[in-house]
Amino acid sequence: MAGAQGTYFRVGLLILAAVGLGIGFVLFLTANRPGQESFIVETYLRESVTGLDVGAPVRFRGVAVGRVTQIAIANVEYRDAAFTRLRDEAALILIRFSLDSRRFGVQATEENLRRLTQEGLRVRLAIQGVTGVSYLEMDFVDVQRFPPLQVAWRPAHPVLHPMPSTIAQVQTAAQNLMERLEGVPVEALLHDIASLVAELRNQVSPEGGASGLLGDARATLAAIRGAVEGAGVPEAVAELRRVAEELRRLIGSEELRGAFADVGRAAADLRGAIARLPAAIQGVEAAVRSARIATADTSAELAPLLRDLRVAAANLRDVTETLRRSPGQAILGAPPPPPGGR
Repeated sequence: MAGAQGTYFRVGLLILAAVGLGIGFVLFLTANRPGQESFIVETYLRESVTGLDVGAPVRFRGVAVGRVTQIAIANVEYRDAAFTRLRDEAALILIRFSLDSRRFGVQATEENLRRLTQEGLRVRLAIQGVTGVSYLEMDFVDVQRFPPLQVAWRPAHPVLHPMPSTIAQVQTAAQNLMERLEGVPVEALLHDIASLVAELRNQVSPEGGASGLLGDARATLAAIRGAVEGAGVPEAVAELRRVAEELRRLIGSEELRGAFADVGRAAADLRGAIARLPAAIQGVEAAVRSARIATADTSAELAPLLRDLRVAAANLRDVTETLRRSPGQAILGAPPPPPGGR
């Protein structure tokens, strides 16, 4: 009895564990984990979505911010829309995915997504490694290169505009290259290349003009060599070498080294003299200032003496004039003679 109860207990634990794993797996796929703030966004792709399944991650520059919740054909989901470009709009694949506001950092409002779209936020299909598993990747790109997608219906959820995947861009570039190569006249180019090769072969042959040109070039080089040898160029070169050797010996001689040493000492003395020159100039300036001050003091002392000398000279001039006119008066004090009594 006890063994049967233990068996039932273990079976019950296995059932509870399986139920818990099932619930966790469902929550993981639907991205409806407790406590998360998610909102639904939709986009439209023009390329094949092979490898992309419901529950695939949505990443922003490698960081998981949501999961895919629905994949459908756009004209089936919006069958009542008035399609104007049936071929383009019927080829769109509708993908809806949930974004976690706390991970993505943007609130679930059409205004926020519209602003992000205007600033270049786009979504594209990406492949993870070499496994072939696809996921959605969001990133900011050039708005002029990937403009917003225009549709003929009113979306049920905020729209994040798409851009081609890397593989789709490579395929488009390869297709454009192949279309250009198809328009290239390959046969005409090959014919022209064959004609050019034949013409070059004919020119290089002994009967062609290229061999004659090569012969003329050889003769010209021989003539130049003979002219150089006849003009004594080798002797001149040898003489130049001898002169260079003499200059080398002169530069390495003790006399020149001594001259350089004397010049170096003279330069050092000159630098020392130049270094002492500011102090000497300052001394001269101080002496000039002292002489200027002494001259100013002397001028101030001599000014009264000069005035007294001028007065004495004036008085002496008056006395001299008096002696000249009436010496008796000046000596004896007698009155001067009358003007007409001489």
